[in-house]
Parts: sequence; structure tokens; C-alpha cells
Amino acid sequence: MLAELSIRDFAIIDALDLRLRPGFNVLTGETGAGKSILIDAVDLLLGGRADATFVRAGAEAARIEGTFRLGERTQALVNPILEREGLEGERPDELLLAREIRQEGRSICRVNGRAVTLALLKEIGQNLVDIHGQSEHLSLLRVREHLMLLDRYAGLERARAEVGDLVHQLQTVRRELDKLLRDERELARRADLLQFQVEEITAARLEEDEEARLLEERIRLANAEQLAALASEAYMLLFEGGEETNAALDLIGQAARALTALAKIDPSTSDLAQAVEAAAYQLDDAAHTLRQYQEAIEFNPTRLNEVEERLDLIRRLKRKYGDSIPEILAYARQAAAELEGISHSEERVEALRAEERDLLQRIGAQAAQLSQARREAAARLAEGIERELKDLRMAGARFAVDIRWVEDEHGVPVGDARYACDATGIDRVEFLVAPNPGEGLKPLVKIASGGETSRLMLALKTVLSRADQTPTLIFDEIDQGIGGRVGATVGRKLWGISDAHQVLCITHLPQLAGYGEVHFKVEKDVVGERTVTHVRQLDEAGRVEELAQMLGAAGEAARQSARDILAEVQQVKAGGVPQAV
Repeated sequence: MLAELSIRDFAIIDALDLRLRPGFNVLTGETGAGKSILIDAVDLLLGGRADATFVRAGAEAARIEGTFRLGERTQALVNPILEREGLEGERPDELLLAREIRQEGRSICRVNGRAVTLALLKEIGQNLVDIHGQSEHLSLLRVREHLMLLDRYAGLERARAEVGDLVHQLQTVRRELDKLLRDERELARRADLLQFQVEEITAARLEEDEEARLLEERIRLANAEQLAALASEAYMLLFEGGEETNAALDLIGQAARALTALAKIDPSTSDLAQAVEAAAYQLDDAAHTLRQYQEAIEFNPTRLNEVEERLDLIRRLKRKYGDSIPEILAYARQAAAELEGISHSEERVEALRAEERDLLQRIGAQAAQLSQARREAAARLAEGIERELKDLRMAGARFAVDIRWVEDEHGVPVGDARYACDATGIDRVEFLVAPNPGEGLKPLVKIASGGETSRLMLALKTVLSRADQTPTLIFDEIDQGIGGRVGATVGRKLWGISDAHQVLCITHLPQLAGYGEVHFKVEKDVVGERTVTHVRQLDEAGRVEELAQMLGAAGEAARQSARDILAEVQQVKAGGVPQAV
């Protein structure tokens, strides 16, 4: 609901702060006092068209601020938009909108204190207020809302959601099908490439540690002559000795024998004798190992070429498929898996087509059932609205709900034809009206504005009051062309829908105003040669005086008539809130 409205330097309003209440708020006052200017201010706050002429003469800018209290349903609509744009306020149940119009024509929009675009302000505002008399902000004049309103009226949201879930599944299946069928030639080229790559890697018969082993072998093969010479020299010095020198093993043996003899004389040297003897054994083992190594050295240029070719193959594969043999093998596994998927794509296509056919049949059946339920609800809705219009002295007016199906060769099957279908089903819903007898039914969005239209909207709102999620309804010009008796009926209906909505109504009829739960009077004064508009909330005595003036009479008789109006209203209200059809 709109809780507070602050206006500065707007038209003939210099400064105005209005605290509105839940329920039925009535605004009255003499013609020209500025009542409709308040509606213009709310219109701008919701994203209406700005004009520099709105700026009060002598002021630099007009400023309008509105504080909205959000119920759970409205939070579900508005808060996702705020989260998406990073505009969350301190409280999830409170929203602050502001609009500034400068003298040069520039307009600034704010949401929770942060500047936003006009389009975003409109997107948020359309969920908050319906202004009857400002069709731009009337949700009933947005055709896309008609199906949602009909479903809420009939309690069909769950059935619609079930159809929507199936449609989402169908869209997922079709996206995968499109991906598979988008370019069969490209898939064939891809399969050929993958086949070549897998065969090339497989033919190489790589082993994960092979490269390191080959590198070691290449070093030995490339340096075989030097390795053999060094090994031979070492073996000779250890085991054979030269013409003028003894072998190292012989010298160590002599030392070991001398130490053994020494240990017999001086036992304290026995450890030293044992250490030298152990060294002699180790050198002997080393000499034999060295001999075996020398004999194993291979002078094989052919094998060296084979190793070089193998290493070159590995380098080429690494350039293509990875930085190491494990990465090359992993690439081969991945390519084989993708090739397998492509090879079985035809099977997947057939499976998806079968799933698509099944989903189309299921969606068609459920959408047809949903459509039938909507048509039955549409008949009840039309009957209820025409009954309300009769109460509002529009007995000749007619209302209907147009439900159409659009043929589409790619749509869902219903009977012998196929029809376009989205997440809401196969129905294209639009409200139609004929305000006057003899007129044909026309789209609701094309009807003219004025009091007659406002009464038509009131009838719609009365019947749809529980289905309509817009929290605040503003009615302007609703009393045009009607008298006091119809005015009382209109007032009763406005009071009835105020149980589900906050209602603001500007009126000149005392019989209508009497139903208001909160009564504001808009007054215009001249202060220092400037016209100033202000608003005050009336107490019980003030209401009596205001209603008496609205009756166009003076004196105690007029005041008594005003009291009679209020007493009659209290009697009606004591009977309970009128139930919407």
C-alpha cells in the first residue's frame, strides 16, 4: 500500500505530506482545488511522462516521494527486481520511490535512494498501483495480465504450472535435438578428425614412463665408446694393475693382512683391520659389477637411430595432444569418448524424438483440460461482472472473455490440429466489453476513459478483487454521469474491495464519500498572491460539514442529511463486507 506521499513544488502544491491508511481512503474538495494534481503526482512517481510545466512557478524542481508498505504477494513481485538491480532497502516490506522534475525538463528517478532509469521505475511501479483514469498504470489494460487474472479467479495456477513444467521439459529436449541436428556435416568432419587422432595415438603404443627410459638409453648408446673406455680403465686399476703398479685390490689385500697381524699384537686395532678387510670385499664386488657393466655396453648405431625416431614420435605427439605421455593418453581417452557419443548420436536423436512426441501428447491433453476449465470460469466471470455492472446502472453493458487457439505446425496436438503453446498453455486470453447496448464487444484495452470506464473497471475489480494482486487502487472520475443512488452503490463496492486492496477515490458525491474509512479534504487557498493546495484529514464533525457542503445545501438540514448518509453507511457496513462473485 501507499503509506506516505510527499510533494514539493508540484503545480499549485508548494509542500504537502499525506499519510494514507489501509482500506478505503476518500479525497473530496471543490473543483480546481488540486485533487487530480495528487493523482498526477502518483502517476509521475510510478514512471509517468514528466513535463517541466509541473514545476511550481519560481521553483527549480518538483519533487515527489512515496513510501510503500509491501505485503507478501507484492514482495514476491517486487523484491526479485530489486535484488536483480542491487536496489534492496533496509527492510524487505518497505519501498521508497522518488521522482524529481527540473525546470529545464530533466527528470531523475530513484528507488530506495539510488538513481534508476525511467523504464525500471515503470517496471517496479506497475506492481504497486492501478490508477483508474490513467490507463497507462491500469493493470487490466495490459492484455498479458488477463490470462493470469482469469487463472487466479478460477484457482488454476497449479494446473497452469504443471503445463509449464512439461513445456520446459519439451524446450530442453528440443534444444538438445537442435544441437545434434544443427550441422551434420560438421559432426561428420569432427568424427573423422577424432578417428584419426585416436588411431594415431593408439598406433604409437605409448607407455607412461617410456620417454624417461628412452632418454637414458639414448645417452648410453650415444656415449658407448667413452663409457667402455672409462669402465675398462677403472676395472684395470681395481683388479689387474699395470706394468709398474699393483692393482688396488692387491694393495688393499696387503694392507688388510698387515692390520690383521697388528691386531693380534694390539687388539685395540682389530676394528681397523675389520674395516679394511670389508673395504677389500666391497672393492672386489665393485670390480666384478664393473666388469659386467663393461661387457653389457652396446655399440649399436641401429638401436640409437630407433631410439631417436621413437623420441621424435613422442615429441610430435606432445606438440599435438599434450605436454607429456600421460596427457597424450588422456586426450586419446577423451577423443574416444566424444567419438563414441557422435557415433551414437543417431540413436540419441531417435530417443529424443520419441521423448518429444510423448511430451507433445501429454502437453496437448493437459493444455486442453486447462483450456476447458478456463472457459467454464470465463462464463462465471462474465456473469458476475455483468451483474455488478447492472448494480452500477450499466445494465446494457456486456462482458466476455475471448479465448483463442493459434494453429502452429510445430505446436502441441489437440484433436486433429496442432496449436501454439507456451508455459501458460494453448490459450490466448483477452477481456472484451461492450459498455453500451447495441455495441459490439471490443477489447478492453481499447475502451475510452472516463466515468463509465471507471465503473466498468470497478465491476471488474469487484469480481476479481481476490485475484488481482495490485495492492493500491486509485479511482478518479468514477462518479461522472451518475447520481446519488448509484453513487452509494459505487461507494459500497469500493468499500467492499478495500478489504483486499488499499483504495483511494476522488469524488464529488457525498453518498460515495460516506463509505470512506478515512476522509481527506483537498483545499486551495491564496497565500501572498500565490495559490496553495493543502490536504487535511477530517474528523467525524469535519466529515459532516464536508458532506453537507457536497450536498449543495446549507444549515442544519444539510448537516442532518449528511448524518443520515453516514448512519446509512454504518448500517450497511454492520451487515458485513459484500462478497465478490
